[in-house]
Amino acid sequence: AVRVKESGGGSVQAGGSLRLSCVVSEYTYTDNLNCLGWFRQAPGKEHEGVASIFTPDGSTAYGDSVKGRFTISQDKEKNTVYLQMNTLKTEDTAMYYCAADVRGRLCGRGWFRPLGRHNLDAWGQGTPVTVLS
Repeated sequence: AVRVKESGGGSVQAGGSLRLSCVVSEYTYTDNLNCLGWFRQAPGKEHEGVASIFTPDGSTAYGDSVKGRFTISQDKEKNTVYLQMNTLKTEDTAMYYCAADVRGRLCGRGWFRPLGRHNLDAWGQGTPVTVLS
């Protein structure tokens, strides 16, 4: 089964940047892994979709709160997806999770609907991001 592992979280001042990485294992892009992306969960809140990427053509989608500040990208040779986060705000503080949707049915707008972990084929352990004021 596909597995994902995040890294790159940390503490940063408001206005700063971080880049998260998500490495895919037990699966490769050539196995038709169609969608990868990020969720986040702030303390006391439900998790929300942040960004997704449809791996066959690289098309991306973003949550309204991060549009224009975050960029999701992929490196197929490294089986890695990145989340570049710029102009960070204190409200971006959360645990960030990488997730995989093998068939890609949730990619795009579906990523931002209320979803449970059971809707995804893989869900990582998370990497914490803290934005300081």
